[in-house]
Amino acid sequence: MLLLSVLLLMSQAKGTHPACGKRTIFERGPQYSRIIEGMEAEVGEFPWLVSIQARNEHFCGGAIINEWWILTAAHCLSVEGLNPADLNVVLGTNDLQSPSLEVKGVTSVVVHGRFERRTMDNDIALLLLDSYIVFSDLKEPICMPRQSSPATWTQCWVAGWGQTKPGDLNSVTTELMKVPMIIMDWERCSKVFPKLTKNMLCASYKNMSYDSCQGDSGGPLVCTTESDKKWYQVGVISWGRSCGRRNIPGIYTVVEKYSQWIMKVMELEGRPHSLKQRKTTSQKPRMMSRASKFPEPGSPPLRLLLCLLSCVRF
Repeated sequence: MLLLSVLLLMSQAKGTHPACGKRTIFERGPQYSRIIEGMEAEVGEFPWLVSIQARNEHFCGGAIINEWWILTAAHCLSVEGLNPADLNVVLGTNDLQSPSLEVKGVTSVVVHGRFERRTMDNDIALLLLDSYIVFSDLKEPICMPRQSSPATWTQCWVAGWGQTKPGDLNSVTTELMKVPMIIMDWERCSKVFPKLTKNMLCASYKNMSYDSCQGDSGGPLVCTTESDKKWYQVGVISWGRSCGRRNIPGIYTVVEKYSQWIMKVMELEGRPHSLKQRKTTSQKPRMMSRASKFPEPGSPPLRLLLCLLSCVRF
């Protein structure tokens, strides 16, 4: 009977995965050591990272948080004229020019209701996919953070397909690039960025010019602890002052501040985070989406919209 119950749970959890924040392929193989001043990422090193695209053109990053949901930045999705039907998500690859990309559509876009473009506060959003992700070594969910103290994180990284040279729109890359990061003291950073809020954190790397840039927005800042081999999403790439300026950090949305909001959105959409929640909510009538509604495509050309979305960070 116990075996039958286990098998039943496994069959109900189609697309689910027993763990998050793992890098199975990457941990098995050798580890070598452009985002700005970065390095090319290894295969399977960031299996939670996705490319958010409009009509097959990359403009922002995002992270898999379960088999239905992608976490990204609100400013990536809040430009008038962009319709959810135009969006797609590419996952399970480092190379956006691979001949065999896995692409999924988007059915709902949920931008945080208190997002302020002027201050970039509450810069966080969710995408609901049109079909669930079947996890593999190249497609893994990232773990939600359990603590927010910078002292607990021993390693942090950001990765993306954005510009590799500040101000050069032609320097975007189709190969995934990475840079290490260190989370800064909030009080110290607030002296550099007076409009910093408690929903934001700053990260840079010693005296290097490592940074994220246009096109990397929405991607995750991921960290791990000395005692835990799992990786956690601590931040969402949000904004900054230019790109790659030495000793000037980038600004990230603090994911831990929005854990309850994320869980609530998933529940309201009928696609909660855990199997236990999913079994409970499946017995209730599905509530109407709280997703932001984009207007029908209008006069602004798509390329202009993509520029507005990916360039708003800096």
